[in-house]
Amino acid sequence: MSSSPQLGELLDPRHTVLLTVECQRGVVGPDAALPELALEAGSSGALANVARLVAGAHEGGVQVIHALAERRPDGRGANRNARLFRAAERLPVRQLTGTAAVQVAPPIEVTEEDLVVRRLHGLSPIQGTDVDALLRNLGCRTLVVAGVSANVAIPNAVFDAVNRGYTAVVPADAVAGVPSDYTPAMIRHTLALVATVATTDEVLACFARSGGCLRPE
Repeated sequence: MSSSPQLGELLDPRHTVLLTVECQRGVVGPDAALPELALEAGSSGALANVARLVAGAHEGGVQVIHALAERRPDGRGANRNARLFRAAERLPVRQLTGTAAVQVAPPIEVTEEDLVVRRLHGLSPIQGTDVDALLRNLGCRTLVVAGVSANVAIPNAVFDAVNRGYTAVVPADAVAGVPSDYTPAMIRHTLALVATVATTDEVLACFARSGGCLRPE
């Protein structure tokens, strides 16, 4: 398991960024391309917790970055080298640039201070995107990762963050994947080895009370 320093020290707003991953209408909205994933994100409370984290970040002065996945209508530049990409081309809802599917999904609120990063290729919200450069320019040392899915994009984001020298914090109840029992197992047996695992309430308490939040044993 990862070490458990004072969470409040890790989440100092001066060097913390909240990254929401693929929390877009075409993924977790009511007309999502993958209804099972959207249902799990809603019924588990993960999507609501992402919205709470974003609201708490806004109130606590923590920078928010929304990482969205999309593709051009003509498919130029998109991957076709895995089953996931080829299956996405056949889905009734496609994540096309400029459509409602690639807008941040409610109940998450986006403010003018938020940064939105869109990618046309790959599986990771960090690798090959502007996210890493933005984090460095923002002076980020701790990256809070929340959203979907626990199957692919979330572990990609956490591993990429750690490989680039950031400390990753994962609010476990703000992450969703399918099937429902896969997410806690993946977090416990994989992400907990490289990231600090917390709850949404713990992270929010630290956003509201910088430097004074102790992780419970």
